Amino acid sequence: MSKNNFPEIQLPSGYRLMWLFVFFDLPTQTKKHRKAYQQFRDVLLKDGFTMYQFSVYTRHCISYQSAEAHINKVEKQMPAEGKISILNVTDKQFEKIVNYFGSERIPPPDTPQQLEMF
Repeated sequence: MSKNNFPEIQLPSGYRLMWLFVFFDLPTQTKKHRKAYQQFRDVLLKDGFTMYQFSVYTRHCISYQSAEAHINKVEKQMPAEGKISILNVTDKQFEKIVNYFGSERIPPPDTPQQLEMF
């Protein structure tokens, strides 16, 4: 117990927390292709993904099991054409990423301070 009689909150390990990356290259030549692209992008956004770069979206997950559930959601909404890749890395692995904006090195994004509600 802490000094205010509330239990200490134990944060999950950086080896347990996961980051999902969804990389995609979808065709946009026809109206049908553009609609499928937009629908897929909307599914990612509604599921809590954020744009990391064009056609690269990330989502923080509290565990590997949570990451698997989100992977399943993405798989169910994949368009019939195009290429989609999903990468799963731990928070500890992700913190080692090296980012540049122009020629300036910038730190990786912070781990979100959010709770997942089921």
